[in-house]
Amino acid sequence: MDFAFTPEQEALRNEVREFIAEHVTDQILAEIEESGIRNRGPKTREMYRQIGDKGWIGISWPEEYGGQSGSRIDQYIVEEEFARVGITVGGAGSGAPAILAAGTEEQKKYFLPGLIRGEIAFALGFSEPQAGADLAGLQCRAVRDGDEFVINGQKMFTTAAHYGTHIYLMARTDPDAPRHRGISIFLVPMETQGITVRPLWTIQNDPVAPPRTTYGDRRTNEVFFEDVRVPASCMLGEENTGWYVGAMGLNLDRVGASRYLISVQRDEDIVNWVKENDLSGVSPAQDPAVRDRLAELWVEAQVCRLMTMRSMSLVERGGSFTYEGSAEKVWAPEHGVRTTETIAQILGPYAQLLHGSEDAVEEGIFAHNLLGAFQSGINHGSTQVMRDQVARRGLGMPRG
Repeated sequence: MDFAFTPEQEALRNEVREFIAEHVTDQILAEIEESGIRNRGPKTREMYRQIGDKGWIGISWPEEYGGQSGSRIDQYIVEEEFARVGITVGGAGSGAPAILAAGTEEQKKYFLPGLIRGEIAFALGFSEPQAGADLAGLQCRAVRDGDEFVINGQKMFTTAAHYGTHIYLMARTDPDAPRHRGISIFLVPMETQGITVRPLWTIQNDPVAPPRTTYGDRRTNEVFFEDVRVPASCMLGEENTGWYVGAMGLNLDRVGASRYLISVQRDEDIVNWVKENDLSGVSPAQDPAVRDRLAELWVEAQVCRLMTMRSMSLVERGGSFTYEGSAEKVWAPEHGVRTTETIAQILGPYAQLLHGSEDAVEEGIFAHNLLGAFQSGINHGSTQVMRDQVARRGLGMPRG
């Protein structure tokens, strides 16, 4: 296996870096800090328009749906460079992989170009008050009424619900079926009558987490559905197969630079900081214990990278992609937690100083990362559930 990028791919990386140096200004970063990366202000929208003009959004998506039919590796390079400065470019978290795999032609032609242009954004309507990590226990109901479904229930921790145009909703369509069956997925416009969004402010809201904080969203939401009527054409995939469509979509959605960097950018940040700074006149870079631990974590981070590259290679070649995303979802978040804990030990009391504190290290990003680190083991499926999937799909072990 050749682990290096081709000259053409390195040229693309350099082009992206030059664009970032010219266009990702302090004004844009300030606007993002104020409004959030997904809730785009005017300067941010113009920047995304310029990125779109370059053809860098949806590189690997089919041309007939607005993409470039290009390489997943090219998409990875673009995502990685932008993610390092706190800009999200690409399909991670968009719902696009599941729509490409299970959507009707009409759904693909409507949603995919809109996602590329930034005109459509999905909130993920999975978790419920009594069914978070145990997603199969969801109770939100969708009852067929002729050519429509009537939806009633509640979702929790729906982070993008206050600005998303649609919700990628998992609901129970057959309450008498076994837990993992009788579930369907609907692509529901957020403006549909009967949907109510109520904010849930996070620990990162006061003080506001600095840009590039891992899981630094100021707000998530609870969403209520009261006699919400949607046409049957909103269903993604076949009725009562939503569990499998959702699992496939999440598995594919974990492949890419932004997911990889969520877990390893902490390593890069602390190594760069340690090389150039000290604490009370003492340089952590000269401490053998610190050097040894950071080297160990750096090796783990490279494992994260190789697992991501393996998954992208499988998808690129059309190979069987079953447990690999789940394996990444175990290794990378747990590595991120270990790194965050190590950083707290290196910084000592300074690791507790949040954004706005006079002596905060790197604007408090390490302290805010510590607040959000353990969330990564639950988001998009808990590591316990992922281990079960690796055991069954990867190792062929029996259920239970």
